[in-house]
Amino acid sequence: MSNHLSRSSNRDICVIVPTIREYDCLRAYVDNARRHGFDVSRLHFVLVTEDFCDTDAMRTMLDELDVSGDVFDGQRRDEWYATQGIDEYAHVVPAASHAETSFGLLYMWATESFEYGVFIDDDTLPHDDEDYFGRHMRNLAFDGTVERVRSDEQWVNVLYQNADDHGLYPRGYPYSAMDETVETDTVDVDGGVVVASQGLWTNVPDLDAVRILMDGDLEGQAQTRTTADAFRREVIPAFYQLPMDDNEWEVGRFDDIWSGVFLKRACDVLGKRIYNGRPLCEHNKAARSTFDDLHNETAGLELNEHLWKLIDDAGADADDYADVFDAMADRLVEGEFDEYRNGAFFAHVGEHMRDWLDCLGALRRTPAPADD
Repeated sequence: MSNHLSRSSNRDICVIVPTIREYDCLRAYVDNARRHGFDVSRLHFVLVTEDFCDTDAMRTMLDELDVSGDVFDGQRRDEWYATQGIDEYAHVVPAASHAETSFGLLYMWATESFEYGVFIDDDTLPHDDEDYFGRHMRNLAFDGTVERVRSDEQWVNVLYQNADDHGLYPRGYPYSAMDETVETDTVDVDGGVVVASQGLWTNVPDLDAVRILMDGDLEGQAQTRTTADAFRREVIPAFYQLPMDDNEWEVGRFDDIWSGVFLKRACDVLGKRIYNGRPLCEHNKAARSTFDDLHNETAGLELNEHLWKLIDDAGADADDYADVFDAMADRLVEGEFDEYRNGAFFAHVGEHMRDWLDCLGALRRTPAPADD
């Protein structure tokens, strides 16, 4: 089988997997789809990896699974940029970083057939009793009444249930917004309004290093036990995974956190909704030094406390995702943040956000290539 996209009209879901280790997790996800009767011909897998990884083995796995897919290491990404005529924007996707999931978003944006995207981390596995892909698609098509969660701090802890007992807050939740008062009610949701579906993790919760240390663990894994995302194509302009890790301020580990903040702001402006909860998947985080994680997070901790406030009213009159995102970029580029440690990083992020929008505009929209 040729590992590239078929012209099949059914293939409308781009599954983006950043991986340098446990790419075999895809076997469990494909098996889950088939056992639950999900049409795997709808899926195209994009593995985003590095030049030092065994890309041949990854392609062999896709062949063995009999699924459509492609593997992009650093060299192949550069070739793709050249083919698309966007070499000048290669910097928007950092190498050897979780934020390289943004390459998958570019690939998805450039291919006309994709209507939905799914992020999968390679240290997760689907629950056997969960129809992983089917549940995400049903969430995105949800039409009915759903529980709405709000708090007096404008932040909601997705682990709010029984929070008084477990005391958990996910990584990226501002410390200043803790001890919030949670309110729930129900709201009617029209079909097509849900633009993102966020599942939750079991086993090892995704906590920050400070909270893990408070829980008494030195190997990066909380002793207390407790996300994967699916989304519509339309949100890509506001869903850029921010440049992290390789920067002069050494800010890292907030790429997916901040992208979620920006997407939520865009959804609020445009009257769209995000569905949180199921499907569940198992998070099997590898042991590593909690102090290393703490070092990687420290440079951005103060910024994380303020970012959401800076963009909380940005783009109020915008008509689409790109306009909201552009307004948030302006707020970061044009603001004065000297009072914050590493405050100049905000401008760095804002400039990359602008480049992201320019890159999307420059991409050549292409039909799905035919099978060999």
